[in-house]
Amino acid sequence: MQHGGRPRQIDVTEILRVGREIGMRALSLNAVATRLDVSAAALYRHVDGRWGLERLVGEQLLSELQLHEDPVHDTVQHLLSFGLQLRAHIIEHPGLVTYLQTLFPRGEGGRALLSTEVEALVRRGYAPDAAVVLASAVASTTIGYAAAEEAQQLHAEGLEAQRTNATQGLLADAHLYQAHSALPQIDSDTYVRALLTAAIRGFVDIAPPGRDVEIILAELQAIGQGI
Repeated sequence: MQHGGRPRQIDVTEILRVGREIGMRALSLNAVATRLDVSAAALYRHVDGRWGLERLVGEQLLSELQLHEDPVHDTVQHLLSFGLQLRAHIIEHPGLVTYLQTLFPRGEGGRALLSTEVEALVRRGYAPDAAVVLASAVASTTIGYAAAEEAQQLHAEGLEAQRTNATQGLLADAHLYQAHSALPQIDSDTYVRALLTAAIRGFVDIAPPGRDVEIILAELQAIGQGI
């Protein structure tokens, strides 16, 4: 921190650069201010507090995700590709998933991603409002899976021992032993792909191209009321 003389001048570009160096997981006003050798109060001239700092860094990270679309893909294949690309980008940037879980889309980067997906779904026969609902559902599901994966990474120390204990508990249960022992062993990527595929198939079954959002919601509400 400088003492005496003229205060150090900073700008948004420097804040963004340092914020990215720190990473979303450890991002804070104090951390950025310390790196820039200024007071945390100095950052308020450029960002709207913690929320503004997170948005500045998070939205730029999102803007770097350029979605690739294969025009021959049907709706399920296309949405699966979207989900897997989003997951890969989240994993590449630790801490981004917490930003996305809090609110998505929050700014320009998130809106651009959602807009890209809406346009792709409109080309596949969806009305814009139904496309927003479907794309948002896939994004939320993907973000949830990615959050669980990051939580496991944060608790990696001792995780294998805990997993072994949990498995032994299943095998010791008379009702679960036979079913669990017959399950195939698959890696995490294959597991997430399978879960996303199943979820997306369910979304598309209830929300096929051409179905109005009001009808989709009415069907879901009717199912829920029967429970």
